[in-house]
Amino acid sequence: MKDIIAIDKQLFLFLNNLGSEQFDFIWLLITKQLHWTPFFIVVFYFIQKKTGWKNFGIIILFIALLITFTDQFTNLVKTFFERTRPCNVPEFQGIMRIVKDSETFSFFSGHAANSMATTTFVFLILRNFYKNVAFLYFFPLVFAYSRIYLGLHFPSDIITGYFFGMIFGFLCFLIYKKYNHQVFYGLQNPTNG
Repeated sequence: MKDIIAIDKQLFLFLNNLGSEQFDFIWLLITKQLHWTPFFIVVFYFIQKKTGWKNFGIIILFIALLITFTDQFTNLVKTFFERTRPCNVPEFQGIMRIVKDSETFSFFSGHAANSMATTTFVFLILRNFYKNVAFLYFFPLVFAYSRIYLGLHFPSDIITGYFFGMIFGFLCFLIYKKYNHQVFYGLQNPTNG
């Protein structure tokens, strides 16, 4: 375990120090969910276009429940492990870039978990309708990497967040699929009613 932690720290320092002050403002924008609103609107448009308004409303409800569950589970794990964020680790002072700081715990990343959970859920719905929907995974990859860039998470925080997010997104999809048969069993040209 010590070797894994050591590799995690070294990888964090390498990735974090790839940053440059001239790009800091971009990553500060990327790390805020609100700034991804145009992307979300486009994705929601494509969901609604293929599933209709009624199913779209159900999907939004499932996404809200998925985010709530994932967020609460993440907070529970953070409270249990109480891992210090990189920006607050004394041994890193002077050898890492701290662009943003936080006093909350690090393990595991809520940004990674929530973004991967919602992306997986939406991907599994849209893959029936669009060929190149895997591009959606660009969102959690960039969104969560911003946390390393800013000095807020170790790589293991991100990877663990991805892991749980993918599981929760998949389980949510299975529940949604069982609940909403018409989207997956014969709905090819939904009406907007």
